[in-house]
Amino acid sequence: MVDPADAAAVERQLGRPPRGLRAVAHRCPCGLPDVVETAPRLADGSPFPTLFYLTCPKAASAIGTLESSGLMKRMQARLAEDPALAEAYARAHAGYVERRDKVASEDGLPPLPRDMQSAGGMPDRVKCLHALVGHELAMPGSNPFGREALDALPEWWCDGPCVEVPGGSEPSAQAGPAGSDDLPSFDGPEEGV
Repeated sequence: MVDPADAAAVERQLGRPPRGLRAVAHRCPCGLPDVVETAPRLADGSPFPTLFYLTCPKAASAIGTLESSGLMKRMQARLAEDPALAEAYARAHAGYVERRDKVASEDGLPPLPRDMQSAGGMPDRVKCLHALVGHELAMPGSNPFGREALDALPEWWCDGPCVEVPGGSEPSAQAGPAGSDDLPSFDGPEEGV
């Protein structure tokens, strides 16, 4: 069950009610959710393959800047040239699908088709850094491109939360799945991208 304050914060972040919300998968250093875990199938049964959904608009904007810099194109080229990187990315995909299947089973739902890409273009492409960063935040150490992008981001939270929590209540400090209390470590550039 998601704390009502967290659900309200996510709704404000997205500008709409979240679909398939299961849990807070990671918290921003400001204390609000920044990644949520979603059900693999929506209430109407339609597939929703993005298990870890980045919700923070500040983080999303910073990631959009990275995407527009051509970073994904460079990552895609490296994926084709570096077998060890390709193998690590394939493992990230396998772990993502394994977790998504586990969630489907816990919810009494059939798993999504195995030939469906997991998120962000995995396992063969790099097409959405938002999904890859969300994966890395939810499951630290799991996604090499998510980690790389995360390390290149500015500290999006440093000027305060992205949204005001309704009613002035504090967000839940309750841990969600996959180490949601782990905060991102930034060993990358200190300046914004």
